[in-house]
Parts: sequence; structure tokens; C-alpha cells
Amino acid sequence: MSNLHLFLLMMCGGAVLALQPSINARLAQKVGIIESSFISFAVGTLVLAVALSFWGRGSLRAISGAAWWELTGGLLGAAFVTLTILVVPRIGTAAAMAAIIASQLITGLLMDHLGLFGFQGAPLDGKRLAGALLLMAGAALVFRR
Repeated sequence: MSNLHLFLLMMCGGAVLALQPSINARLAQKVGIIESSFISFAVGTLVLAVALSFWGRGSLRAISGAAWWELTGGLLGAAFVTLTILVVPRIGTAAAMAAIIASQLITGLLMDHLGLFGFQGAPLDGKRLAGALLLMAGAALVFRR
């Protein structure tokens, strides 16, 4: 798969990520914030269980060799989903997405610069820093009401 295809897939993922908080927040109006997070993860777990049964190629037994911190993704995901359910109705989807994207870029730049988690990254240079600053400025403009 080419880098262009991977980029386009992530663009689709970003669109889905923008839809998810508003959908979950609407559900939360009916069932509650934590309950909406739970339902979101339960439905996701069911979908992944079906996908695993058809296309899974790894080994769930290999979890025994994982470091404790490698298992925190679900915890972080649950916190993220719950925060978006709480925040989106109060500041709007665009403002929440602006804050999310800006903070993701800053975190990603630091992770790349430091080579965290054993992934080869790219050093923080003037162009990358300028891009992050411009995105932060854009996020601030979107957030302003």
C-alpha cells in the first residue's frame, strides 16, 4: 500500500473521529456520559471480535509477553471518548476537534523527536515547529466564539 493510500485512509479516519464525539454525546443525552462511553466501547468490541474471527492473524496469547504500559491503550481510549462526550456539547465539535488535533500534533512531534516507543522519528526542526505553531493558531481561531 502506497504512502498516498495510507494518508487517504488516515483522512477517512479523521473524518470518522470527528463524527464519533457528536454521536456519542447525543447518546449521552439519553443514557448518561459514562454509559455512552461504555456502549461505544461495547459496540466497538463486538465489531472487533467479528473482525478478529475473520481476519485476525496475530495471537491473543502473546499478551502475556506485553509490558504493562502496552496495555494502557484501552484506558487512554476510554478517557478520550469520555472527555469528548463531556466537552463537545459545551464547546462544539469544531472547537473540540481543533484542540484535539493541535494537541495530537504537538505530542506527535515530541514523540518523533525523542523516538519514543522504539519508532524512528524525525527531529524537531524549524519547519515542523512552524507547522505546529500555525496549527495551534488555527485551533485558537476555531475555538474563539
